[in-house]
Formats: sequence, C-alpha cells, structure tokens
Amino acid sequence: MRTTSLRKGENNALTAAPVLLTVSVPGPAADVSALLLGANGRVRADEDLVFYNHPSQDGVSVVGAAVTADLVHVPADVERVVVVVSVDPLAVGAVFTRAPSLTIEQAGSPVLSFAAPDFTSGETVVVLAELYRRRGGWRIRAVGQGYASGLAGLATDYGVDVDPEPPPTPAVPSARRRQRVSNAEGAVSKVGRLAPGLLSPARGAGYALTDRGIADRRAAVYLILDHDTYMQELYESFAVQAFAERVLVLSAHLDDDGTVPVVFSGGQAPLLEEIRLENYRGRIGQLHTQVDWGWGNVADAMRRAVGHYQESGAVDPAFVVTQVGDEPWDKTEARSLLQNTASLGVFWLFVGFGRGRLAFYKNLTASGLTNVAFYDASRNPGSVPDERFYAGLVSAFAVWLQR
Repeated sequence: MRTTSLRKGENNALTAAPVLLTVSVPGPAADVSALLLGANGRVRADEDLVFYNHPSQDGVSVVGAAVTADLVHVPADVERVVVVVSVDPLAVGAVFTRAPSLTIEQAGSPVLSFAAPDFTSGETVVVLAELYRRRGGWRIRAVGQGYASGLAGLATDYGVDVDPEPPPTPAVPSARRRQRVSNAEGAVSKVGRLAPGLLSPARGAGYALTDRGIADRRAAVYLILDHDTYMQELYESFAVQAFAERVLVLSAHLDDDGTVPVVFSGGQAPLLEEIRLENYRGRIGQLHTQVDWGWGNVADAMRRAVGHYQESGAVDPAFVVTQVGDEPWDKTEARSLLQNTASLGVFWLFVGFGRGRLAFYKNLTASGLTNVAFYDASRNPGSVPDERFYAGLVSAFAVWLQR
C-alpha cells in the first residue's frame, strides 16, 4: 500500500476506524504518550494523560512506541488527542537532535507518514501530531513542535497536575551560581507555588536578570501578540502559548503582581486581557479566538498598551514585549509612536518569530531610537534553552535601565 507523506502543519481526513500511530525516535530512548483534550484545550482530569503508567483512557491506549485511538469510542467531550514523545530531561545529554517520525495507519486507508524537521536547541519533548474533530468527523494534523520543558512541563501546560522534577545541579555549585539562586529565590518560590510547571523558565529568567545586574529592578511587563493570518499555524501549534508563558515568568521577577496585560493586534480594535500565574494554562488559546485575524496593524495595539500603562499610574518603567511576525502596514505611524513614548519610560522589545519579513524592526536601533530593541527568537522560540532565550529578551532592556 502506498504511503502519503505529510509536511509540518498539513492535515488529512481520517475514517471512523481505529487509528494506529507509531513513533520512531533516532537517538535517545524516548517515551510516547497521549493527551485527551476538551474544547478549552485542557485535559478533563489527570487521567487524560495516557502513558506507560496509565496506558489506557476512553478509547486511547499507549503500548511502547505506539498510540491507538479507537475514534468511535472517544467521548464526545474530547475534542483533540495529542501525540507526544519525550526524553528524560534529567539525563545528561538526552535531547532530541534528529526529530521523531510518525506512521499513521487505518484499515482500508493509505498509510500516512510525517517526519518533523530536526531540532538544534535542546528539545526534550515534541508534540508530534494531533487528532481533532471537524464537521462530525476526525482529522489528523502534523505538528512537530519541540520544547525544552520535558513531559512534566508540557503536561502541566495542558492542565495535568504533575509534581515538577528538579533540574540537575552541579555536585559543588560555584559561588556565582549560589548567588544567582539566592537573588532569584523569591520569584522562583512564587512560581513554584502558583505555577509549578514554569519552574525551569523561572530559574532561567532569574539567572539572566542577575547576570545583567537588574535582578532587583522593577518594571511593568506588557505583551503584544501578532494576530495576523500568517500566525494561525503558530497559535494552533502552541508556539505563541509557550512564548507568552516565558514572558509571564519574566514578569514574576520584574513585576510583583504576577500578571501580564496581553494585547492582541488584529484587524479590528485590539483586545486587551491578561495572563496570570494562576490561569496561564491554555490561556492564549482561550483568548485569541475572540480576535479576528488581522493584517499587520501593530500601531493600534501599541497605543492600547501605552494607554493602559498611563492609566494604571505605575511609577516603574514599562517593558513592552511585542511579538511580530511580519512588517507593519503603517511604518510611519509605528515609528512615531516609538519616538513619542521615549520620554514616558516605555521600552519596546520587538521579538521576531514567524515567517514574514522583519527588516523594519531589525533596523529601528540604527535610526537613533534608544528605547527600542529587536530580538530574533527564531521560528520556534519554545525550543530555545531558557537562559539563552532570556538573555536575548533582557540584554538591551538592562542597558536601557542603567543609562
């Protein structure tokens, strides 16, 4: 029987027959698991994580490297079944380099296959594919999204209550590292209490801030998210959710309320909501469905963030992390906003990830603006190791603070 190859982001219809998804992992030993998700993008209960210690749940089972989904018997309140492969994040050198591949088989249907792009940034867990309901039937989407959080971190993002595993530490920590941990322990403790799935990035953010001498500084952190049509795949693959979580963790260090105002830039009036340590799981997926897809209208979102900052009466500077995937449609207006906010204590960090052109943002620092920086987070910022990611996020902001 012929085999049809899927590319990342592509989808294909499934029949009502049971589907067998077999994972092949070149390199380190890995575990295969599945998550049953409701309409809100989260598990209904902890039992919806199907793995070697809990190998069967509501029509979905895991045996070795294979997931079987009996689609007829999957309950109606399960909207998606996510197939995940993970290595042990505590094992020395155990990361994905060559990406896992997947074979999808159903009786009477052509065999499907998917080979995700290879990874280069220390990924320890991969969302390989998802089965999802569409118009009364089922389809499969090739995802191939890697993260450095391990299975426990990813499962927690989907609402599973998982006890976090501590990261490995040197047998004799250096004095510098002990000092780092001491300076950041307050924020890390808060994250551990309210959002234990974010402990690893919380430590990475603390190290980056301490290294740059601003661990004790305060700032009101804002997040602007690009909601243009070309970003749709990145929302569906949870890349935007993962990015927002990392900004939220940074806010836990810089802003003591553990809350980040989030502005979605779309075609209509930008939506302003918030993400908190207490509600971060699946939050971006819940919010972005309220916003129409737009066309590069970032200036309105910038104005909304500045207006909120001024109305809040905050005395600390504002650190506005603005995710962009392509050029703005009104470059003159965007540049004018940057100039006019220089005296308001607002620092703008434009973070590029996506598939568009970003030359406008990359060239802003060359135009003489001192309250602006650009960070290229690659097309998969969730796969960038924590300390490296936060170094890119805060380096220019630290220089600006210390002027």
